[in-house]
Amino acid sequence: MQIPVRLLPAVLLALLSALGGCSSEASAEAGPIRFSAIPDQNSTELKEKFDIVANYLSEQLGVPFEYVPSVDYGASVEAFKNGDIHLAWFGGLSGVRARTTVPGASAIAQGTIDPEFKSYFIANASLGLQLSDSFPSQLEGKSFTFGSHGSTSGRLMPEHFLRVETGKKPADFFGREPNYSGAHDKTAQLVESGAYQAGALSYTAYERLVAEQKIDPSKCVKIWETPTYPDYNWTAHPDLDRLHGAGFTQRIQTAIVAMQEPSLLKAAQREAGFIKASNEDFAPLETLARDLELLR
Repeated sequence: MQIPVRLLPAVLLALLSALGGCSSEASAEAGPIRFSAIPDQNSTELKEKFDIVANYLSEQLGVPFEYVPSVDYGASVEAFKNGDIHLAWFGGLSGVRARTTVPGASAIAQGTIDPEFKSYFIANASLGLQLSDSFPSQLEGKSFTFGSHGSTSGRLMPEHFLRVETGKKPADFFGREPNYSGAHDKTAQLVESGAYQAGALSYTAYERLVAEQKIDPSKCVKIWETPTYPDYNWTAHPDLDRLHGAGFTQRIQTAIVAMQEPSLLKAAQREAGFIKASNEDFAPLETLARDLELLR
């Protein structure tokens, strides 16, 4: 049947409306978009913060977002791999792990501070060490704690720089296997209490804990800053576009980068804002993780 030319605009409008309705219905049927974050600090505080982010994304995208806590770094990667979550605030290493297990997954945003992140080595005041530009070789033979096994700033990069500076594996340098506290906050607490003589953690975590007076910098002393490296990122699952329509992942990226409200940025843990990111930004971490056999 041939459609009269005068009726084509109306027919096209009807088709577009139908397609839009199908897209909306498919999005509704998909349910809320579940996202998570690596548990690099107190889980209760994280939920309070990311619930605020969920509300913002829900408003901006017109689809409900739901924050789902994760018990540890590995669990957050596994949830992403299984499709239980479709968006995550990962560390550099956990992001690499997630993307290598889910073809098509993409890093879409990072904090403005994340391309040049760094770690702090800290020590209990009883060691008598102070901040230095040189690697603290005095830590040899001392008890030491990293953060999580899967942490970029609490394990991967501190271990990398320790190996570079000493030419030794951590177990050889410390004379025993190091501890893994599971989180940056816990690392600081263990070092401050003297349970471990030294440790390594994210610089933002240390500065936050000092600012909030949760640790005493005269007892838990910063002694060395690592060189910089890329770290945290928002990573999107490829199913997002399949479930919510082509271009939906880009819309999430736009919404994250557009965050400006100070209270929202504080909740998102990046008060200086966000910028776009890509998988290529984290290629050096993937190479290093493979060299250290940290990718499964």
